[in-house]
Amino acid sequence: MKLFNYFRSSASYRVRIALELKGLAYDYVPVHLVRAEHRSPEHAARSGDALVPALETEDGQVLVQSMAIIEYLDETHPEPPLLPADALGRARVRALAQMIACEIHPVNNLRVLRHLTQTLGLSEDAKTGWYHHWTRSGLEAFERQLALLAASRADAGLPPSQFCWGDTPTLADCCLVPQIFNARRFAVPLDGLPLTLAACEAASALPAFQRAHPGACPDHEA
Repeated sequence: MKLFNYFRSSASYRVRIALELKGLAYDYVPVHLVRAEHRSPEHAARSGDALVPALETEDGQVLVQSMAIIEYLDETHPEPPLLPADALGRARVRALAQMIACEIHPVNNLRVLRHLTQTLGLSEDAKTGWYHHWTRSGLEAFERQLALLAASRADAGLPPSQFCWGDTPTLADCCLVPQIFNARRFAVPLDGLPLTLAACEAASALPAFQRAHPGACPDHEA
């Protein structure tokens, strides 16, 4: 397989985590977002959406959108599973993942932040304020959801979750760790989020997450 990605891209980071958790070998193909390499005719012809990540499978099929790619990997390489075996558990994990991938990430990715400054003329301070507002409010919602799920598990007689849901990393953790990485880059206040940070730290301690870290990528820049 080939993964076309950028080391700082949250969506790319998610897929790298999933590949590492599954123990799947892949060729790392850097696509530099800041240099607009994703807009090249070659990459656009490959991926359609001209974004990263894009995964080229063993048989030459190209998949886009991180959530779809991760679920494809989970279906084609089911061990270890990234979604629970039960329908309710899968719904819980997908909801947590989508709170990040659909609610937080879209309004604070690079192309949105660039539009704020380059097209709408916002100052760097205003752009940073935008990022802080949407990231912080989204993570506060995530924390509330984790608290509700913790209460639900307690009522059902289940042990507390070590990760976002349960005692193994899931799709939700694949999304959470990159979002916290970016939040720390932009100095978003993370106080008052004990469940969120505990899940993030538990996942970040695993070798698979460490191998997928932006700092471990061949195209890493300080």
